[in-house]
Amino acid sequence: MAKDIPFRLVAPFSPTGDQPVAIERLVEGLNAKEVHQTLLGATGTGKTFTMANIVAQVQRPTLILAHNKTLAAQLCSEFQSFFPDNAISYFVSYYDYYQPEAYLPTTDTYIEKDASINEEIEKFRHAATYNLLTRRDVLIVASVSCIYGLGNVEDYEALAIKLECGQQIKRDQLLRRLTDIQYRRSGMDFKQGMFHVLGDTVEIFPPSGDTAIRLEMPYDEIESIQEVDSFTGEVLKELQDVMVFPASHNVTTQEKIDRAIVEIRNDLNIREKELLAANELVKAERIRTRTEYDIEMLKETGYCTGIENYVRYFGEQAPGQPPSTLLDYFPDDFLIIIDESHISIPQVGGMHEGNRSRKQTLIDYGFRLPSSHDNRPLKFDEFEQKVGQRIYVSATPGKYEFAHTAKTSLVEQIIRPTGLIDPPITVKPTKKQIDDIMVEITATIKRGERVLITTLTKKMAEDLTQYLKDAGQKVRYLHSDVETLERIEILRQLRIGDIDILVGINLLREGLDLPEVSFIAILDADKQGFLRSRDALIQTIGRAARNVNGHVTLYADKMTDAMDAAIKETYRRRGIQEAYNEKHGITPQTIVKAVRDIAEEGKKLELRRPHYDHTKIPKDEKKRLMDELERQMELASQNLEFEKAADLRDEIELLRREK
Repeated sequence: MAKDIPFRLVAPFSPTGDQPVAIERLVEGLNAKEVHQTLLGATGTGKTFTMANIVAQVQRPTLILAHNKTLAAQLCSEFQSFFPDNAISYFVSYYDYYQPEAYLPTTDTYIEKDASINEEIEKFRHAATYNLLTRRDVLIVASVSCIYGLGNVEDYEALAIKLECGQQIKRDQLLRRLTDIQYRRSGMDFKQGMFHVLGDTVEIFPPSGDTAIRLEMPYDEIESIQEVDSFTGEVLKELQDVMVFPASHNVTTQEKIDRAIVEIRNDLNIREKELLAANELVKAERIRTRTEYDIEMLKETGYCTGIENYVRYFGEQAPGQPPSTLLDYFPDDFLIIIDESHISIPQVGGMHEGNRSRKQTLIDYGFRLPSSHDNRPLKFDEFEQKVGQRIYVSATPGKYEFAHTAKTSLVEQIIRPTGLIDPPITVKPTKKQIDDIMVEITATIKRGERVLITTLTKKMAEDLTQYLKDAGQKVRYLHSDVETLERIEILRQLRIGDIDILVGINLLREGLDLPEVSFIAILDADKQGFLRSRDALIQTIGRAARNVNGHVTLYADKMTDAMDAAIKETYRRRGIQEAYNEKHGITPQTIVKAVRDIAEEGKKLELRRPHYDHTKIPKDEKKRLMDELERQMELASQNLEFEKAADLRDEIELLRREK
């Protein structure tokens, strides 16, 4: 039974500007059972704080859908600071590297699935599902991976083991049950998804956290249950009961495995006959050999490589039925907030077809049964059916949002708490544009501020960077070929003034606030395409809205429809912002933010782990702690949490010296 703990919002400030009206109207819409609502929030208006206030008022489990891992991590850390007493989780793809299984007929090349799983992210995923099944005050920030198959929720919940003080249970019976739900007995190391036995003491390390559960079981009775530090063995908490969920989301019963094997064999026979009838002897032999091998592995171990391709049989689903996903773990009344919806909605819609094309080739050539099609992400209409009330959040909502949101359900949040207004825009011809940019650079640097220049190609970014370097400017370029850690360091250098100019293609993707930037130059603004669309231009222009001196120049030889629409929308918002400031006597001020806070809003994805007293850690456990910290450091660097990664690096180095 889920614990009924309320969401409790903690913040050093209250809603301001047009936040109170936005919160009130969106909550009214939810109470009135509106399915589609849109928050059109300008950059820097505190949309995350508005979302947090809505969650606190409606008190419902909530899914925040973000379009990439970095944004999801930043949002998660912000919500953790707003709701320190509640279950805030992070759910993204756990692959650091993923090469899907594929076959290339033109070269007769079979590519085996190859993947590297990030154990830190896997821990967060388990924490998310654990929270959903044990409490109501749950907010999960997820990427589009939440629409991929996750294993049957009924099996996952039914196979959980509830343990209570005073419970009569044989130790060997408990160990067998743990093995059945894919826990492994520890050997040299002890980590998530393992159990350890010493006499009458059993320690279980759930996959969802950093602490272990210790059971004292003399005379086949649970005498005590303790939550303990997995490294030091220190007792953290005495418990009366605990739920031990499976070590894998893809877990099922032996009965279901036996039934699945019968169905797999039936489908294998049908497919083999089809291939033989078409005189495809090699393909028929291939599908027979591969599938029989998988069946033998399932019989012996309850698992096989590529088990996800048989998910339909374990879930006892009909062909074509949608897979079980994270959405199925939520209660029926959950709320979904889709952040940056102009990107996230198309992303959800585009996942299914690419996956299907690759799978079809594997099926056609005898590498997989047709049932492998059911290991897939949700189709967009299936996604729509699985979610109820939703709020779309974007500075530039897309066609889908406008088509599904009634005018009364479109809420604007234009006013910034700082009083800052959208920047003025100038359009200048491309002739002598570099000379003009140099004049702007000189004036900007003189004020102690920074410059962003956006180009359309990597080569142009690199060439312009070299030109500016030759002219004596402190400049770097930023594009997809630049490694994550180097990218973080470049952004830090820009903020502290080691460099004055940043040249890039799509500087929106970083998801960072750069309040020192006051001038943005957009080259080739009249070139039609994604990077120069109305929405992309509005988003880029918004980068200059963090500084009171912010202004933008579009270099173009003609006025495109996209430019015209972006300029008109920017000045519409400026008008609203100026009128509000005048009415309330507000003087805009540049955002002041410590350079240490390199990620958006200066927050970090808190792992909520203690800083260990190294003197308490047994010598043989220090290597395991170092491995754990290295995984956390790697995740921090992926999420642009440069300072946190550096802190973890220092702690690892300290442990290394102590060994």
